Amino acid sequence: MDSYLSLPEVEALARTAHAQQTDKAGEPYAVHLAAVADGVAARGGSQDQIAAAWLHDAVEDGALSREWLDRAPLPDAVKDLVLAMTKRAGEGPEAYAARIRAVPGALLIKEADIAHNADPRRLDVLDPATRERLTAKYARMRLLLGLAGG
Repeated sequence: MDSYLSLPEVEALARTAHAQQTDKAGEPYAVHLAAVADGVAARGGSQDQIAAAWLHDAVEDGALSREWLDRAPLPDAVKDLVLAMTKRAGEGPEAYAARIRAVPGALLIKEADIAHNADPRRLDVLDPATRERLTAKYARMRLLLGLAGG
């Protein structure tokens, strides 16, 4: 049997990988990762979904490489979820949303991601133009994903 990283090991890895990053509001990026992982857990997500939530931006943000993910001691389901969440260069929102909807379990992670990104407490610290742009972006993605409240 394969030996996979435990959930605490995945969390520690994600925190280390993103240690030098901050979000648009200047908060440590790990705050967002923890909120998404907590949101997945609160929505009844599986251990694989929670692990993928911790890693959901790692490849996209360059915190970890695709090669690392390919070789990582993680279940294929976790890798598939991370790749579903990873936006690709030149990819439009429609194609991104379609891929998330096509990969079992990815929609729950994206729902938790959008919920945290669109939290008014996070958006309120941004300048008005950025706040309006992001609010529209998240609302459109919710619609494309078929999530309530789009």
